[in-house]
Amino acid sequence: MTFLSPKTLSPSPFPLLPLKNPNPKPPHFHPHSPAPNTVCQTEYRTERGIEFDIGESFFRQESATARDLGVLAASLHRKFNGSLRVLDAMCGCGIRSLRYLAEAEADFVLANDANDNYRRVILSNMRRVPRVGEEKRWTVTHFDADRVMTEYYLHRDYFDLIDVDSFGSDSSYFRPALNALKWGGLLYVTSTDGYTSGGNRPYHSVASYGAYVCRVPYSNEVGLRMLIGGVVREASVLGYHVTPLFSYYSFHGPVFRVMLRLNHGMLPEKRHYGFIGYCRRCGHSQAFSWDELGGIDCPCDKSNVSGSGSLVVLGPLWTGPLHTTTYITEMLNLAEQWGWISSGMGLDLEKLLKRMIDESDPELPPGYINLDEVAKRAKVNSPPMKTMMSSIHEEGYVASRSHIASNAVKTNCPMAECVRIAKELNGAE
Repeated sequence: MTFLSPKTLSPSPFPLLPLKNPNPKPPHFHPHSPAPNTVCQTEYRTERGIEFDIGESFFRQESATARDLGVLAASLHRKFNGSLRVLDAMCGCGIRSLRYLAEAEADFVLANDANDNYRRVILSNMRRVPRVGEEKRWTVTHFDADRVMTEYYLHRDYFDLIDVDSFGSDSSYFRPALNALKWGGLLYVTSTDGYTSGGNRPYHSVASYGAYVCRVPYSNEVGLRMLIGGVVREASVLGYHVTPLFSYYSFHGPVFRVMLRLNHGMLPEKRHYGFIGYCRRCGHSQAFSWDELGGIDCPCDKSNVSGSGSLVVLGPLWTGPLHTTTYITEMLNLAEQWGWISSGMGLDLEKLLKRMIDESDPELPPGYINLDEVAKRAKVNSPPMKTMMSSIHEEGYVASRSHIASNAVKTNCPMAECVRIAKELNGAE
């Protein structure tokens, strides 16, 4: 029997197992990947002052903000821990790997992509980082991401940050990624399946993330919570728990990105891993623990609402804060030091980080309330966001803007109270 030492041991000095498989399975190419044997063309782009080639690889310029967030988190990790080894498991053209090296000053980056047609363009980009003496700062491989992570785990060669920019609702990499991560390391996970998070394929969400999800007005936030919950479940199986450092939704795609930290021990009393109930009749949302499953109801009609089908229950998924306030604050400070928030694009990053700080208030429940829905229920014109939030605060409730929906507010103020406030603001009876 093979005995695997715990993560506290030093990495194995031995090289990886040969990455040749006598019976290989077909690689999982991205749907936008070029056909095999296609010669990549040169096409240069610039991001944060770094020039790189995208060739004919799949590349989204709109994902620059998600890359900014990843680099900021990686740099903070190196600052506080003294080292940074990164696995970019599905690197595409390699721009993330390049930025981890150039901006976060990673000690080592493994840039992997299953499509070996990207090799020329990845190598072209990685060679822009100069070698420091004889030190090898990066390696490029072209194999299935799960296999690469598993082989590094078997050799006890762990990473400080693993970035998996996957497509769709692929969750098969959760466990091998957690295994290949150091204690206190960062895992940057992805989903692009807005159709499932929107409640259109509830049994698909069960298969991928272990959560039954149906339609609610804040489905894009559910997408983030579903993604976090899937990692929470896998970490619990291994005897660990994870903490969300930030959660980011972008409408293009859509793309759901979450950065989590791996911690020793199980999640205390399954805290923040439970269920969300939404009442279609009154619009009220509420988080429920596992112990409350047998008595879920809604304040609008405790005797009949469950039987009438007005109350829908989603989960299990993450019900706690989407971000860690102190970590986002450190990211904002670093972005200011780097001069990333002094330009037009930078202002968007500053607004995003400040909104995430507001969203991280532990008193805020899951979900958000769209002001158009409030206006519809109140049968009045939609109140201005600032006026509505000011009134909610005056009533003694917590409220913040949502980074996910521009006309929505996150608040512990019940929908019925929001409707009353909206009526009063419009002078309605």
